[in-house]
Amino acid sequence: MKHGKDISQNAKSLRRLRNACEKAKRFLSQNVVATINVDYLYEGEDFSSDITRARFEDLNLDLFKSCLETVAKCLKDAKMDKSRVDDVVLVGGSSRIPKVQQLLQEFFDGKPLCRSINPDEAVAYGAAVQAAVLNGAGNHHIRDLVLLDVTPLSLGVQLLGKKMSIVIPRNTRIPASKEMTYYTSEDDQISVWFPVYEGERTRSTDNNLLGEITLCGLPPAPRGEVEVVIRFNIDANGVLHVTAVCKVSGVKTDTTITGDKRRHSKDEIDMMIQEARMYRAEDENFKKNIQAMNDFEDYAYNMRSAIKDKRMEGRKERAIEEAIVWVKANRSAEANEYEAKKQELRAICSSRFGYFIANLKLPV
Repeated sequence: MKHGKDISQNAKSLRRLRNACEKAKRFLSQNVVATINVDYLYEGEDFSSDITRARFEDLNLDLFKSCLETVAKCLKDAKMDKSRVDDVVLVGGSSRIPKVQQLLQEFFDGKPLCRSINPDEAVAYGAAVQAAVLNGAGNHHIRDLVLLDVTPLSLGVQLLGKKMSIVIPRNTRIPASKEMTYYTSEDDQISVWFPVYEGERTRSTDNNLLGEITLCGLPPAPRGEVEVVIRFNIDANGVLHVTAVCKVSGVKTDTTITGDKRRHSKDEIDMMIQEARMYRAEDENFKKNIQAMNDFEDYAYNMRSAIKDKRMEGRKERAIEEAIVWVKANRSAEANEYEAKKQELRAICSSRFGYFIANLKLPV
């Protein structure tokens, strides 16, 4: 530093320097060198520095590349190949940066970029058209225009172990209606409770809780034999209607979640999506733990079903019941713990019973 002064704690100086840098950024879109001048920036000292376009591009290359990641993510969410894109329209002042345009054109295999729309005015144009459509104003071209809205975040329910089960994925066009089928997790279970969440994380409690739905009056039956259908319906106003129906008895219940509970700013939505990317490894590990828990629990219940048809020693019966009690009390254990418990149970039950396991095709 030329003057050895730290302005990081001075909001006024930072604001003036930021404004000067913004002007330099715009200047570099048309020129190869820009000068940043700020008189009396801090404690009477002037600031002056030259920056070349090449240096500017080098400093911001990671940010420019992150723009392409956003474009790639958008295409992936839309399930569209970049070869199917007809026009690439530049929107926003920073789309004037030559390096951004170069990277974008290379990403689309040399496709010419559409520069006929003023990047600073494009958003205002779009907002005006949307307002006209909603108000029924404008000429027939506007009235006939169809603007499709989408769900900004995935919607789903919580399952055993706090796993998020997505019913409506992010970027689904609305209005939309989708359903999923779930099964009882206990013998003689007469009710089910489904918290409703919004977000991209695998663990439901890391997402945004919207509400809950409880269905009572299920017919008593062995675990996994009673089917419950959860249906999500989002109307054009963003209101979410959740319905739960028992396929066997026909009993049903429903709840409504208004758009107010799901209203997030763009920054909040972007942050939630970014968090899902940041914690992807953690979420994958959580998913692995849940899968191991389900495998162990299924094995224990299947073994218990088997002993109803073949008499076994009391030690084996006790081991199976203890395994079921343990897994219910340890829904947050690690995958290796579930696997170790499964191996213990298998070792106890395998003696003089292996042929029976094979005949029943139990998970091993």
